[in-house]
Amino acid sequence: MVEVLDAPAAAGSDAVAHLLDRARGLAERLPGARHPVVAAWRARGAETFASQGFPTRRVEAWKYTDLALLRETRFEEPILAADIRPPLDLEEEEGPLLVLIDGRVRRDLSAVSHLAPGVAIASLADLLRARDEETVAGLGGLAPETLPLPALNAALAEDGAVVRIADGVDGGTIRILSYATARAGHPVAFHPRHLIRLGRGARLVLVEEARGEPEAFAWQNVVSEIQLGPGARLIHIRLQDEPLSAVHTATLAVRVEQGAEYDSFTLIKGARLTRNEVHAVLAGPHAALHLNGAQLVDGVRHADTTTVIEHAAPDCASRQTVKTVLAGRARGVFQGKIHVHRAAQKTDGYQMNQALLLSPEAEIDAKPQLEIYADDVKCSHGATVGELDLEALFYLRSRGIPEAEAKSILVQAFLDDAVSLVADEGLRERLHAETLAWWQRVEHGG
Repeated sequence: MVEVLDAPAAAGSDAVAHLLDRARGLAERLPGARHPVVAAWRARGAETFASQGFPTRRVEAWKYTDLALLRETRFEEPILAADIRPPLDLEEEEGPLLVLIDGRVRRDLSAVSHLAPGVAIASLADLLRARDEETVAGLGGLAPETLPLPALNAALAEDGAVVRIADGVDGGTIRILSYATARAGHPVAFHPRHLIRLGRGARLVLVEEARGEPEAFAWQNVVSEIQLGPGARLIHIRLQDEPLSAVHTATLAVRVEQGAEYDSFTLIKGARLTRNEVHAVLAGPHAALHLNGAQLVDGVRHADTTTVIEHAAPDCASRQTVKTVLAGRARGVFQGKIHVHRAAQKTDGYQMNQALLLSPEAEIDAKPQLEIYADDVKCSHGATVGELDLEALFYLRSRGIPEAEAKSILVQAFLDDAVSLVADEGLRERLHAETLAWWQRVEHGG
């Protein structure tokens, strides 16, 4: 049984108490609740969240992002309806697909049969109920569950995706779609937990999407634990396009072993409040990491990308480019830290954050950091903030291009520098189409 402590007298204590009450109510029916390891893991998460509550802006890592919306809202447990189907063409692309509705796997909408040898895709809930020891052993091994939101996920996680690629296997492309439904007057919260494991020399392209019904007031608090064995390679594309009523907090914990490569791109273009947090460790020599992305923020939206890259082994390289475009009264945040351990000699780290402000009311906060304890390293970081180039805009207009189209060309050129870092041509074209659709919506006041 999960024992849950009383909530502290801290910021958001009412909301904290409500969530802990929910954890008590779920304690007996959460997947794997009676497994002693799972129960202890959930109890630690509840205890951590009870002691810390929601982080406030007095916490340095949350200085630029206010969680008042979460502290002031009583989120309920989703009530699933079997007839709910996302208004999306799930057959649009071939390959395995796992669909989660309000945080729980829907097998009738998923396509995970007839998998290639060495490729396994399953529901976390199913594996925990079956007491799958490999799954149990992997829970919480990578995620920073001393932090409150990952800890809350541990206490309340009901389902998620488990993907395993065996040694030397090319897993092709796997898609995970998480969809939130609308409940009139009833904000809901769900806490998916994904476990991704690639064996030695394995390959995989993983495409994750988070979407929701137009009026869905849903908070998705997702945690992904990703481990790449020696020589493995994962291309990880994440698209977050939820409605203005949504809140999305994501914590990724990535461990890259010797000679492995993690190549990711995250496109944020939705939700009222988004926090994308990545904790990555280059754990073996000659490991490589690419954390690239774009934040498209308009209206009153707030998007926060916070990353911590730890170089823990020698001869590793990391690259990070994040571009942010802001319109209306939007607010963007980029916090990026490269931590080079003493043993990580010959580290090569690069980090760049660039923001384009399309409105005088838009704001961006940028805080790149280097913390270096080795003496044979090459590390650099930079940040730029600016408006559209007026000379370039004048040049395009002088060639007969209408102002709106000229602005579109310049915005797309700014974003294409980031999107071009995606190696797969098909995925690159799709991301380009997503950025273009966002700009068209902004231009037409949508």
